[in-house]
Amino acid sequence: MYSPKGKKRRSACLSYLFVIVGAAILSFGLYNVHRQSGITEGGILGMTLLLDHWFHISPSISGFIMDGLCYIIGYRFLGKTFAKYSIIATAGFCLFYRLWSSYPPVLPVMQPLTAAVVGACFVGVGVGLIVREGGASGGDDALALVIAHLTKRKISFAYLFTDLVVLTLSVTYIPMNNILSSLVTVSLSSWIIGLMHREPENKSAAARADY
Repeated sequence: MYSPKGKKRRSACLSYLFVIVGAAILSFGLYNVHRQSGITEGGILGMTLLLDHWFHISPSISGFIMDGLCYIIGYRFLGKTFAKYSIIATAGFCLFYRLWSSYPPVLPVMQPLTAAVVGACFVGVGVGLIVREGGASGGDDALALVIAHLTKRKISFAYLFTDLVVLTLSVTYIPMNNILSSLVTVSLSSWIIGLMHREPENKSAAARADY
C-alpha cells in the first residue's frame, strides 16, 4: 500500500514529465513549422515584432520586459506552483529549441494554411501540457492564465483575446494573407489548449504545491 507522501511524490514527478514533454513538443513545432513558414505570432512575440517595426525597440529588450512583467503578475495571482513549473517549462523550451536547431528542419516546407494548422497542433498540445499543470512556457501563457483566473473565463478565451488584439494591430505592417494564416493558428491552438487545460482543484494542485 502506497503512503500519501509517496503518492504525492509520484504525482509531482508525473507533472514535471508532462511539463518537459510539452516544452519539447512546443519547441519542435516552432522550429520546424513556424520558423520555416514565417507564420506571424500573436501575444508577446507579436507585440515585440510590432514595437520593433514602429518604434525600433529590440525584441530582446521588449520581450524580456514584457515576459518578466507577465511572470511577476502570474506569481502574484497564481503562487509558487506556477513559478515552479514555469521555470522548468522555460528552461526545457530553451534546451529543446537549441537541440532541434542544431539539425536541419525535419519537416518539409508547407503551404501557409497547412503550416498554420500543423503549427497550431504542436503549439496547442505543447502549451496545453504545460498549462494543465499550472505552468507557463512564456509571458503569453502567464498572461492567459492570469486573465482566465481573474475573469473566470476559459483559458482558450484568454489566449484568443490577447492574440487577436496583437494581430489586429499587426495589420498595420504585415500582409493580410499572413495575418489570416496566423488567425487560423491562434484560433486552433487556443481551442486545443482550452480542451487540455484543467482547473487546479481538479488535479489536487494545492496538495502538490508544497512538495
